[in-house]
Amino acid sequence: MKETIRYAFILGLICFLSSSVLAVVNGITEPKIKIQKEKEESRALKEALPESSSFKPVFQEDKIIYYTAYDSDEKLNGFVIKSQGKGYSANIELLAGLKLNLEIVNVRILSQNETPGLGNRIAEPPFLEQFKGKNLDSFSQVQAITGATVSSGAVINALKNRISELKEKLLVEVSYAR
Repeated sequence: MKETIRYAFILGLICFLSSSVLAVVNGITEPKIKIQKEKEESRALKEALPESSSFKPVFQEDKIIYYTAYDSDEKLNGFVIKSQGKGYSANIELLAGLKLNLEIVNVRILSQNETPGLGNRIAEPPFLEQFKGKNLDSFSQVQAITGATVSSGAVINALKNRISELKEKLLVEVSYAR
């Protein structure tokens, strides 16, 4: 019995020390990871709508629902929406740049953990370039990746649903800007 208590104490001490070290490492790396994520998102915003020089987030309940994009004269020239969909392996996060008429300029994948060599092809230019010039009515023209229909469908549906959801708000922004 004493030996069992001794082993339980040693195991508890090891667990305590391990969790303490992990908490310290997390405390050190978390701010750096957050800064790096913000830099990546900033770069993706510029890639999603290259003709824009500044982006302003629009919040709803402390969460960014989209960005308004402005040219060098501070005139509204588009939007960048952030969306996510459930892929085959995990959630897929993406950004899409939209013109004022809600036509897609570019799509950028922010994060995905799809199957390497198959599902992760959703982040490659041949798939993403299909979205250029598309609007809500022309998503049926986007071809899914053979063997990765779940991943492809997740991107297509995430964009389609998000644009549909925000369409009214975006069009109101356009009417105020004119």
